[in-house]
Amino acid sequence: MSSGPETTTAGRDSVVRPAFARPDGADSRATADRVPSRRAARLAVAAGTHWPTTVLAALAGLALAAAFPPYAIAPLSVLAVAALSLLTRGRSARYGAWLGFALGLPFFVVLLKWLHVIGWDAVIGLSVLQALFFVPLGAGLAATSRLPLWPLWGACLWVAQEWARDRIPFGGFPWGRLAFANTSTAYTPLAALAGAPLVTFAVALTGTLLAAATLALHRLYRTERSRRSLAAARPAAAAAVLAAAITLAGYAVPVPTAADDTVAVAVVQGNVQQPGMDFLGRPMLILNNHVEATLELADDVREGRAEQPDVVLWPENASDLDPYRHREARAAIDRAARAIGAPILVGALVDHPTEEGYVENQGIVWDPESGPGESYTKQHPVPFGEYVPFREQLSKVITRLERVPRDFYPGDAPGVLDVGPARLGDVICFEVAYDGIVRDTVRSGARALVIQTNNATYGHTGQPEQQLAMSELRAVEHGRAVVTVATSGISAVVAPDGTVVQRTEEFTQDVLTARLPLRDGRTLAATVGAVPEWALAIAGLLAFGTAHRITRRGSSRSLPGRKEGNAVKEPPRA
Repeated sequence: MSSGPETTTAGRDSVVRPAFARPDGADSRATADRVPSRRAARLAVAAGTHWPTTVLAALAGLALAAAFPPYAIAPLSVLAVAALSLLTRGRSARYGAWLGFALGLPFFVVLLKWLHVIGWDAVIGLSVLQALFFVPLGAGLAATSRLPLWPLWGACLWVAQEWARDRIPFGGFPWGRLAFANTSTAYTPLAALAGAPLVTFAVALTGTLLAAATLALHRLYRTERSRRSLAAARPAAAAAVLAAAITLAGYAVPVPTAADDTVAVAVVQGNVQQPGMDFLGRPMLILNNHVEATLELADDVREGRAEQPDVVLWPENASDLDPYRHREARAAIDRAARAIGAPILVGALVDHPTEEGYVENQGIVWDPESGPGESYTKQHPVPFGEYVPFREQLSKVITRLERVPRDFYPGDAPGVLDVGPARLGDVICFEVAYDGIVRDTVRSGARALVIQTNNATYGHTGQPEQQLAMSELRAVEHGRAVVTVATSGISAVVAPDGTVVQRTEEFTQDVLTARLPLRDGRTLAATVGAVPEWALAIAGLLAFGTAHRITRRGSSRSLPGRKEGNAVKEPPRA
């Protein structure tokens, strides 16, 4: 038997290991060099042996999707948060990141499946992009789970994740926020204090506290019966009571709803000839639908079957031709406005006056006597839907982008318009999902909000229900009545307390009439703006950074061969 060095091979690397450790520390350095390969091996084993945890994370993602409309099982949002907290508890940040992605991908695939009318590749592509934001969320939950008050930091990290998705890339895509799954729950009134971020925080904190209560109960269950006591049960009870208190806290928040004035509105849903990508059909068809419905309303007013409206609201794309350039479109709108005897807020696509090749998505106030007046241009066009980033490069690869022949030019001011006797805030379609756009509109003097939208592309897919839920939250957040007016549905009138007073069915021609409350006061949410969101997000990120430093410090201390001053700490001898 040889007494020389013993050689072992692991993969491509050969490591010479002496039979006995040498006191000069050379063996320590060799052992330290092998640490990365050992970690990689452990991760590979973890990926193979912990697949049930991945499956559980994916199921939690499906449950989270079911919390949103059209399913609207809101309590599942709390349970999904609790599940991810439990699954990442005590894990490495890297494995927590994987679990975050495992939850996020199925969540977004189900939530955004309405995009399948464009193509399932669009569903998968956007879902993967959005799920990537759950990677740092999962890593952060795993890292902060070792800190005191870890349920608090976990809730802050959920806010941070939504903060990022609300802004990047291309201006962000905030679909799927926890707040939007809780627009008719006990958490909803919290929006009047600090907006959608506070609702998300409360939902997430309830979930993380439920996770803490579950862990405490599990520890109690594993404790010997002789050692169980009321004192041992206190952590579980405290977490459960605090979770219940946060859930019920919204009932103590006053939502301002008293009207300073009212206005009679008529909401016209003209409908489209066909759903899907080609809803426009032949020119003038959609415009004529809205003109026809308005003329019928005028007949009802003359016959005493309906109240004379002060304001008539038409949806986004109600005019499928630029009424400034096409005389037939202008004449049709003039005819409707004069027949009803009230100004109409008309949604239309308008050629940009100076930038050739661009179009603007506008809401135009159309007076029965003087014609077109004030207008609002949509500030946040949808990337790849209303404009194509890197068009020259991407169009060579994705031929479907040719279906967006012209880019929409963004507006640069909030949509506050004087429509007859009412000062209304115009928000167009997906803009209702963005806190800042709605908040700036209210701060600029809007006494009620109008969401002009065109959901014809996504009819009967669940997308209109998801967008209406956002209108419900905005009503509570700003104490304003909200009218959603859609070409093909769902059109609705939402009271300042978030109650849907009236709504239409999809793909029907319909008219809603209502007396809309107008308000001048601001909620606390409108006053403080994004400050609470930034504070919560920064708190979560600082906790993540602190946990990461603690973990690295602990890892460096456990590494063989770590230097202490000028000395080298030897590994344990065999």
